Amino acid sequence: MVTRCRSDEENLALLSARGNRGNDMGMSDEFKRVASEVPLVDVMGGSGRWEISVHDHGMVALVDCMPRLVPEGKTADFAIVQAARVSYGAGTKQVSEDRGLIRYLARHRHTTPFEMVEFKFHCVMPIFIARQWIRHRTANVNEYSARYSVVQDRFYHPSLENVRKQSKTNRQGGSEPMDPMTAQQFLDYLDKCEALYGDYERLIESGVSRELARIGLPVSAYTEWYWKCDLHNVCRFLSLRMDAHAQQEIQDYARAMYALIKPIVPVAAEAFMDYDFESMHLTRLEIEAIKSGKPLATENKRETAEWDEKKKRLGL
Repeated sequence: MVTRCRSDEENLALLSARGNRGNDMGMSDEFKRVASEVPLVDVMGGSGRWEISVHDHGMVALVDCMPRLVPEGKTADFAIVQAARVSYGAGTKQVSEDRGLIRYLARHRHTTPFEMVEFKFHCVMPIFIARQWIRHRTANVNEYSARYSVVQDRFYHPSLENVRKQSKTNRQGGSEPMDPMTAQQFLDYLDKCEALYGDYERLIESGVSRELARIGLPVSAYTEWYWKCDLHNVCRFLSLRMDAHAQQEIQDYARAMYALIKPIVPVAAEAFMDYDFESMHLTRLEIEAIKSGKPLATENKRETAEWDEKKKRLGL
């Protein structure tokens, strides 16, 4: 179905009919329409959304972004440059290349120009992933409500090979595979939890309120939300959640998100990899240890372990 858009004349007539409060405030009801100086293109190529499936029932979809229309031959990176040059004024005449400016901004942590680009995602994920995800409080979020709607019969169920044993060094995670016998016991346990969905359905049909019936469901049940966030804070999310120390399941969602934004802001995405995600932060003690060749000047075991890991990456 094709939806007809109102003409400019029809829109102005509608505004006039509704009454323009601007007149009461001494404001003109006229505004200037400025045409683009160059042809504009849709950075999403006219698509309604871009989707990537994650796990069995999960998904990350890019449903919109700002700017959506950009000058022909450019990407949404141009909005970063545009914002930065407002701040720098005439001084930007020394910057001859947009890519160079974006990389300079990223290198020196000038973050506000990156906030001029925004992304709106539709995400479907298990509740236990959503509870980690929501810790990133800089986004605008609207989640599926199990008070109003019935939770769908969807559960995250890892494969036998993806059942991990508790890490001895990372208290909040696991990386090595569990032995097959114990892994199967865990999957059997999940089967029992998921079987409770039938009781949930029957109790709702018997009249139990949805807001109460939901509390017996496991956190492996899926939820979904719309998540809108600016580029700077998306990168903060990706920096933490694509990291090897993050839970594997949320890493999978973060990598899907990165794959979706990369074509929209390729220069900023490259700078993020070069100066953030694949870079390394050195503390004052670590710099002194490199200069002196001596052990790290600390008795903190965790700090020492982190330094040992960095030395391996640096080949020291």
